[in-house]
Amino acid sequence: MIINSDSKQLFKTNFATISFSLLVGIILMFVKFYAYKITGSTAILSDALESIINVVAGAFAMFSVVVAAKPPDEGHPYGHGKIEYFSAGFEGALIILAAIGIFKTGISYILNPHPLEYLQQGIFLLVGASAVNLLLALLLLRVGKQNQSLVLTADGKHILTDVYTSLGVLAGLFLVNYTGWFWLDGVLAIIVGINILITGAKLVRQSFAGLMNRAEPGLLQEIAELLISSRKDIYIDVHQLRAWRSGNFVYIDFHLILPRDFALECAHRENKALEKTIQEYFGGQASVMIHLDPCVDRECPLCGQSLCTLRNAHQNLIVQWTLVSMTADYNNQEAL
Repeated sequence: MIINSDSKQLFKTNFATISFSLLVGIILMFVKFYAYKITGSTAILSDALESIINVVAGAFAMFSVVVAAKPPDEGHPYGHGKIEYFSAGFEGALIILAAIGIFKTGISYILNPHPLEYLQQGIFLLVGASAVNLLLALLLLRVGKQNQSLVLTADGKHILTDVYTSLGVLAGLFLVNYTGWFWLDGVLAIIVGINILITGAKLVRQSFAGLMNRAEPGLLQEIAELLISSRKDIYIDVHQLRAWRSGNFVYIDFHLILPRDFALECAHRENKALEKTIQEYFGGQASVMIHLDPCVDRECPLCGQSLCTLRNAHQNLIVQWTLVSMTADYNNQEAL
């Protein structure tokens, strides 16, 4: 795999984005803990605890971006992109641990409520932190989508969840401020804990799915449409299409049936041409393995090669390629 200029630019963009996210996360963490210090609110404490997770996960995400950008080597012939799934899983596990701590604090406060001092000042600080977090989350999600980076996307979703958490906490604190029901502060903390527990579980599940190379219907459909648009008369059929991601790199393999009277040089040329088409489509971020199968007599009605010397029937049937037929795990020669 050659690390081209596009790959280098992706790394620079991802690294700069995650570094900025980490710096902002550290600043906002201190802001929230200061808000907790002056108010004593367990709801704000739960929000601040989640900020610790943001910082720790951001640091791990930065590390994973660096590792994922490394080219393949003797020990890792498929590259290092899988580290992104470990990062997402690690972040999800940390979120779950934070939720457990929040439950404990919230229940304790419900049982022993007390007045909250400087609540209005704390609310003001939390509003400012939430606004900054919202902008940061949108930036991470946009860059993550553009660069197909699971790390940036996971970090953006986490921070966006933090924004929703803060908004819920703010709504509750406004209610506490006007009603004097201080026990609501503990209830808010528990609600926050449930919310981030769900987010953590989703990240862990997404991580496992990536590590197990779970099929991505959207990616397979995209490749199938590309193959259909690139189809030639001599491409008799395609089957056993598979694809998986490693970081922002895509690995693709499938079987292509060609006329059996093709010279090796001609078959090789068609193979390389199709590989190039797919690699260009993915901006050089793809590895393509095409297994060539020779046709058999009963496939003559499907073949569009007019100069075939082995033909025993003229073409009278065109196979409609679909995602289902192209991903079928069977030998086309035996199926017909």
